[in-house]
Amino acid sequence: MNKKGFTLIELLVVIAIIGLLSTLSVVALGSARAKSRDSKRLSDIKQVQTALELFYTDQGNYPGDTNLVLGIDTETNRGICLNVSGFAGANCENAYMGLVPKDPQNSGSYIYNASEDKLSYTITAQLEKEINGIAGTITATPSGITGSGSTAAPAGD
Repeated sequence: MNKKGFTLIELLVVIAIIGLLSTLSVVALGSARAKSRDSKRLSDIKQVQTALELFYTDQGNYPGDTNLVLGIDTETNRGICLNVSGFAGANCENAYMGLVPKDPQNSGSYIYNASEDKLSYTITAQLEKEINGIAGTITATPSGITGSGSTAAPAGD
């Protein structure tokens, strides 16, 4: 008697292999998504820095806001812009940045703080993974972007 088909063991082995491969791909995809969001965070902050430098060139100082969550007006729950009066949720004529970006996840945010004399600022954000040797909380200032949780190896190692 010659029966054609697969045995139960063969089917279980194939299902187990498919399950293992799909689990590995989902894990890899989740990591890629986190790195993608971190890349967007760095790009967003660099764009805001560029707009702030244009503002500084024209106005002679940075906007005076402190503890401002960038990207959303908390009163109107709408996007904000950067214009001659600073960060605003409305009346965005002559904007340096038509729509200030917000963090790609709702749980995260970019926090802007100006110094008292309005000659410096900090923008802080939280990275999910390591990117370009920077991890953890990142801080942007007029002189660049630094990370508090840098995992890059020291030079010479």
